[in-house]
Amino acid sequence: MLEPNFSPFPELTTERLLLRELAISDAPAIQPLRGNIDVMRYINRPLTLTVEDAEKWIGIVVDSLVKNEGITWCICLKEAPLEHIGTIGLWRIEKENYRAEIGYMLAPSLQGKGIMYEAIKKVVDYGFKEMKLHSIEGRIDPRNVASGMLLEKCGFVKEAHFKEAYYMRGSFTDTAVYSILTPYREAINTEEPAMESSAVL
Repeated sequence: MLEPNFSPFPELTTERLLLRELAISDAPAIQPLRGNIDVMRYINRPLTLTVEDAEKWIGIVVDSLVKNEGITWCICLKEAPLEHIGTIGLWRIEKENYRAEIGYMLAPSLQGKGIMYEAIKKVVDYGFKEMKLHSIEGRIDPRNVASGMLLEKCGFVKEAHFKEAYYMRGSFTDTAVYSILTPYREAINTEEPAMESSAVL
């Protein structure tokens, strides 16, 4: 069974980005992003209306991290390592299935510049190489065409389309599921320990 361990926190870097641990000091930047109805249009989560709401959300992220149940990175440009511009994470970890779900969000002013592509590629590689995941999935609202195209560009394949799979803001909404399999299969040890035989009385 998968046994993720996020201590110490794994900072990741790419050509342009620093992916670091979230801090309470990021709350003022998180609030307007997660409180933006256009950003959250296809995300089944309540709007973050206050800085206090953002702090509570960070608390949930930290709790998940401490319990090794999920990990979320703060996305920053290398030249501004304290400035939150988005988040990306691996959550809903199915330890018995060596599988996790990826989620991501980026400030609108920085979209379309290849930043999220860079972040997803790095996090997916971390999930496979370091966490020893076998597969990673992305669940999106199929109306979010840009997100679907981004996942496909990162190597994900569309596997399913569920009709009216969840209820969001007054209506039932479809879900599209994309996934990608590890290229590091030989690095994953999925062998279960041998069971001792015993007589049945």
